Amino acid sequence: MKPWPAIFIACLLTGCAHFEPKPLSPEKSAAQLEARRLDAAGLKKFLEQNPGGELKNWPKKNWNLQELTLAAFYFHPSLEVARAQWRVAEAGIKIAGGRPNPTLTVTPEYNTTTLVPSPWGPAVNFDVPVETMGKRGKRIAEAQKISESARFSFISAAWQIRSGVRGSLLDFKMAGRRAELLQKQFAAQQQIVERLRQRFDAGAISRAELTPPQIALNKTQIDLNDAQSKQAEARSRLAEALGLSAAALDGGEFNFDFSARGVKQLTSAEARRVALQSRSDILAALADYAAAEADLRLEIAKQFPDVHLNPGYQFDQGDNKWSLGLTVELPILNQNQGAIAEAEARRKLSAAKFVALQAQAIGEIDRAVAGWRVAGEQLKTGNSLFDAEQQQQKSAEAQLAAGAADQLDLLNAQLELDNAALTQLDGEAKLQAALGALENALQRPADSIAAVIEKISTENPNPSSE
Repeated sequence: MKPWPAIFIACLLTGCAHFEPKPLSPEKSAAQLEARRLDAAGLKKFLEQNPGGELKNWPKKNWNLQELTLAAFYFHPSLEVARAQWRVAEAGIKIAGGRPNPTLTVTPEYNTTTLVPSPWGPAVNFDVPVETMGKRGKRIAEAQKISESARFSFISAAWQIRSGVRGSLLDFKMAGRRAELLQKQFAAQQQIVERLRQRFDAGAISRAELTPPQIALNKTQIDLNDAQSKQAEARSRLAEALGLSAAALDGGEFNFDFSARGVKQLTSAEARRVALQSRSDILAALADYAAAEADLRLEIAKQFPDVHLNPGYQFDQGDNKWSLGLTVELPILNQNQGAIAEAEARRKLSAAKFVALQAQAIGEIDRAVAGWRVAGEQLKTGNSLFDAEQQQQKSAEAQLAAGAADQLDLLNAQLELDNAALTQLDGEAKLQAALGALENALQRPADSIAAVIEKISTENPNPSSE
């Protein structure tokens, strides 16, 4: 009999978790973040596991929106935060499924007046709780819905990352194109001012005719400096959206597809219906409501008390005495009505939040569709203006060739064409921004990134932990 206590204690210890310290080092973490690059071997493997397929040329030099989005899924720390929150919610399922442990009570007694046959009268009592009304299953159901809500929150975080990458990439490319057009316009204005100065020096024109072009040249110089500054800022924001430092983008070329494929599907009634039923935030709110309803079921079940079995043994001065007790709480003064009322109120709150979120989604979709249509009309106007200015420039070139116009007339026509190109660029930027807002409102991009988001939310590759 001697080894049995040791064996019993050893069995208890084998089921115990042991603490493992994992200290955080700010220096090490900062160094790891700064060391991240787009040529990481882990990123290559992650890209090949997704729609891109095998990559023969690595490291990549040219990156498109989809590839940069995948890189952001790999590197961005906020996705890891959302994944960790999801894991916390999943751990709640294990907690909910835990069964209450029995308790052991030992009460040794010693009778100083009676020594025969034995002065000892130790007693051992057990308390074995038995849950009723399926409370454990209801707790598990509630925890599962909370975990499901956390999973959809993870998907929402992925959509936000994709939106940030698209917006920052669009700003970066538009700022670069704007700087190029302004540089071209600035060069044309310099030639105009130089020719007008020559005429002014020759006395052919007055100071009043020279001053406006000089002022316009200075304004263009300011606009050009501003565009170059915005391009640098957009590059930094792109790196931030990817979860990288700005130095990690050195040597890379970043492309943006300015086409508008799939817009008819995005503006269809079917896309609107699907979005209002399957957006990740809407599904998360629906899971929150289901969790609140499961909590209400649990609180109602708590009206019925649990049962406690109390078997016991006592050695009473040589006599062996066994007992079997039963403990039941009497729900007379408290029938859990307060907790039930609170759970019911939380269910109503969850329902109100769900309806409010759907109403918000309707407003977002309506604004996005309206913005897309307005931006489309503005771009058409800009395209018409650009076409007209192109014809005007061709006419000026023909007149110059025929001797009916001089070089200054051609430069002025070129300047007007450059202004029209800037207007066209602004219209295109607004159209692409409206398309991005439409994709965000529907959570349905024109590319295949939706399948990737669903994949990483189920397989959990945990790429950003490298």
